[in-house]
Amino acid sequence: MHDEDGGKTMSSPTISIIMPVYGVENFIARAIESVQAQTCQDFEFLIVDDGSKDASGTIADRYAMTDSRITVFHNQNGGAPAARNFALDRAVGKYVYFMDGDDWAEPTMLADMLTIAEDNQAQLVVAGFYIDTYYSQSRFHSEIKSVPTRYYAGPQDFRMNAHQLFDANLLYTPWNKLFLRSYLEDHSIRFTPTFWDDFPFVLDVIRDIDTVCVTEKSYYHFIRARAESETAKYRPGVTEKRIEEDRWMQDLYRHWEIENTDAQEMIARRYIERLFGCFENILSPQSVLKKTEQRKEIAELLQAQRTIECLRIARPQSTYSRIMWLPLRWKSVPLIVCEGKLISFVKRHFTKLFAVLKANR
Repeated sequence: MHDEDGGKTMSSPTISIIMPVYGVENFIARAIESVQAQTCQDFEFLIVDDGSKDASGTIADRYAMTDSRITVFHNQNGGAPAARNFALDRAVGKYVYFMDGDDWAEPTMLADMLTIAEDNQAQLVVAGFYIDTYYSQSRFHSEIKSVPTRYYAGPQDFRMNAHQLFDANLLYTPWNKLFLRSYLEDHSIRFTPTFWDDFPFVLDVIRDIDTVCVTEKSYYHFIRARAESETAKYRPGVTEKRIEEDRWMQDLYRHWEIENTDAQEMIARRYIERLFGCFENILSPQSVLKKTEQRKEIAELLQAQRTIECLRIARPQSTYSRIMWLPLRWKSVPLIVCEGKLISFVKRHFTKLFAVLKANR
């Protein structure tokens, strides 16, 4: 156990595993034990207790007492980005792996990804993952996100085909990836202090990357087990955030000088799909907006030039999506209100159905 300036001395490990922890006392033991069960044992495990008010930090300390590879830091609450950066500044491994305290990983994950990285001198290894959406205490719907194994011949090969990885949701989060630490350091890459901080971090990583390998195997279990009150929570600024993310995507492809038609379609479809999350947030039962304000925001989104442009370019991937998109094409605020409330209701009360529909949209 250490305060924010503490640390352990040990021989340099091959992999530094970084895990921020906050309020996950019911899950952290499983996360830690899944790391300890890795067939690759050559790692340091840096756990940052980000001011947890529950027993998360205490549980982590218990594991550190019997495993010298585990170092626990107890910091004041600063958010996951600050916690990850804090550990990254202290990491000494050749590679870095990020994990969340309420998820878990299959035993061969680190060994398999390390072999790929070493055999191909890769700066980044991307793996598939599972989304486990729990709809009761022990029952869940499991969705696999994966693409065929591929070792990209160089940066241009990766850039021309990255839209396939974005489409499979493989380029948004840090926890399905193994990073070469020297690459992160050479490019001064850190997490930005914002909610949904994963995406800008990964964008910074892939912006100028040279060697990327992808494995079709899935290892990481991302757990979706939020309470009804959490799924209905209203977040101010979500719409602005989604618009900003869309600009980041456009900027990335401009930087890459890629005008691939399939890539542009993917970016446009991503924008349209995330509009529904904006509508759901605007219409949340916990929203602080008045009904007139809700309808005004929705109308502005429907009439926005970017929405019109994306509807022209994007192609719905299923009958479900084609139907869901109709109110957008018609610019119908009343129908969007009905859709948004229906999505919110299904998400809160029929979790399994929502997970299945989202997976097949």
